Amino acid sequence: MKLLIIEDDASLSEIMCRALRSEGYVVECAATFFDANDKIAGYSYDCILLDIMLPDGNGLKLLEHIKALDKGDRVIIISARDSIDDKVAGLDLGADDYLAKPFYMAELSARIKSVLRRGSAAVSKQMSAGNIELSIDSRRVAVDGSDVPLLKKEFDILLYFMQRPGHIVDKAVLAESVWGDHIDAADNFQFVYAQIKNLRKRLADAGATYNVKAVYGFGYKFCEVEL
Repeated sequence: MKLLIIEDDASLSEIMCRALRSEGYVVECAATFFDANDKIAGYSYDCILLDIMLPDGNGLKLLEHIKALDKGDRVIIISARDSIDDKVAGLDLGADDYLAKPFYMAELSARIKSVLRRGSAAVSKQMSAGNIELSIDSRRVAVDGSDVPLLKKEFDILLYFMQRPGHIVDKAVLAESVWGDHIDAADNFQFVYAQIKNLRKRLADAGATYNVKAVYGFGYKFCEVEL
């Protein structure tokens, strides 16, 4: 699950980021309206934690933009402005929840899980491509009914591609989407190449009819295997 924290308080953002990463989330951060708008335009998130008081813009305007894109990102407003008017305005614009500062991290974690559960009701938990079946809930992958054991990042990469069949994905976009902002080895993509190489071999060995194909000069594409 991938989260975006939009918060200009650096210390609070860092605390939230560390706590949520320890729970297994991929977390990205933005401290300004401009940076947040740039990330939202380029990527999708399972949940966005939005401070409505930003130094260079109104968070409610950003919420309007998020909902206008209609990508299904869930939004929890986090604000020191615990007023009824702000809550009503945020919820009317499509926010999924509202949490006033200060708050306990345990409560934030519970709110995120609740929002994600509600959001997942409209999302298929089962995906398929050719003879590959993927279960999001159990993190199980099978080819022709036989389990294909994958490491966590291999599964995350496969899920990312299965959500975008036939789309060419740039390696940098893939890396940021699966590993988040603070990816290791940021100056090279050897870790991406290694994970994709392992995933492709596991699928090929299992006889999968779809696999990840390198598109020279552009990135990767998940498509049907050419016989």
